Amino acid sequence: MAVIHREVPIDATPARAWAAIRDWGQVHRRLAPGFVVDTRVEGEVRVVAFADGTVVRELIVSLDDDARRIAYAVVGGSLEPVHHHASMQVLGEDGAAASRFVWTVDVQPHALAGPIGAMVDQGIEVIRRTLGAAPA
Repeated sequence: MAVIHREVPIDATPARAWAAIRDWGQVHRRLAPGFVVDTRVEGEVRVVAFADGTVVRELIVSLDDDARRIAYAVVGGSLEPVHHHASMQVLGEDGAAASRFVWTVDVQPHALAGPIGAMVDQGIEVIRRTLGAAPA
């Protein structure tokens, strides 16, 4: 199994960054607009459509406000048959002007580490721009 781990600075307060990530049904509006073109919630699953045509069904495994962490697993869609489990977390002290964004993805088969890693890198750049922009 491959592990893709990225940790990057975000020019947004931890509270602001977490609010966008926590709003797990609005990824296409609040977190990664343009990279994600639509998000639809169906119970504990979100259906995420990416700009490249990939569509995945993600089960929300945990949503932890205290740790500012969300974990999810792909349970269907364009990436089948793949094992894909990921988490996103915001690190930083309350009141800080900036934070750190951590995205970790476990993926199998290992051969998908390159393509999934490239998607993560592209997504991170969109997330950094989106969260670093002035609040509406």
